[in-house]
Amino acid sequence: MISGPRNISTALMYSFANRGDFTVVDEPLYGYYLHSTNVDHPGKNEVLETMELNSQVVLDSLGGKNYKTPYAFIKNMGHHLINLDLEFLLPFSNFFLIRDTSQIITSLSKIIEKPTLRDIGIKKEWEAFEYIKNQGLEPIVLDSGLVLQNPEKVLKKLCSKLNIPFTDKMLSWKAGPIKEDGIWAKYWYKNVHLTTGFKKQKSSFDPLPTSLKAVQEEANYYYQKLLAHAIQA
Repeated sequence: MISGPRNISTALMYSFANRGDFTVVDEPLYGYYLHSTNVDHPGKNEVLETMELNSQVVLDSLGGKNYKTPYAFIKNMGHHLINLDLEFLLPFSNFFLIRDTSQIITSLSKIIEKPTLRDIGIKKEWEAFEYIKNQGLEPIVLDSGLVLQNPEKVLKKLCSKLNIPFTDKMLSWKAGPIKEDGIWAKYWYKNVHLTTGFKKQKSSFDPLPTSLKAVQEEANYYYQKLLAHAIQA
């Protein structure tokens, strides 16, 4: 999964983790991203001290032979895919998670004061989508708003496209953290730790700050391109 921030990406990770037949990996390129860009994120030093910073070492570790379960779910952020040869995506079944960019930017601005297009990752998602499509493959798109409208229907369609069986274990989980959470969970995952299933957050209704309308309009261009391919609810 390749997602933008402040999406339901962690909820989807919990959904797949709860199946029991998936190993989940939480944002393996986060350390590489912070090391490469020097952006300031909550818990940055902890991430840099505990994660592998060499992108090739990270990518080599993601091969299928390294898992004890039939399947693996790797949660990646679009903005983490910087200065990488996207060929590493081709052996995987990829799906892109998107969200209304007004909602992403409004939510992200509460943590990063002035988020930029790079921080949102939507342009990188579109570039990766195009790359995969140009290789003759059919990438999958999920829109979080549509997932929340009908989680069961959309997840059934997703599983069908991934050629895996659907299970209703994907629809709910126990409240609280899971062992696979990244070390940054205490800064980013507070809301999902309170949930036991897919739920729309109150922040979805917060207004977009006027100062961020320009970056939202730029991001929306790529969002609309991806939305056209999204699984319908």
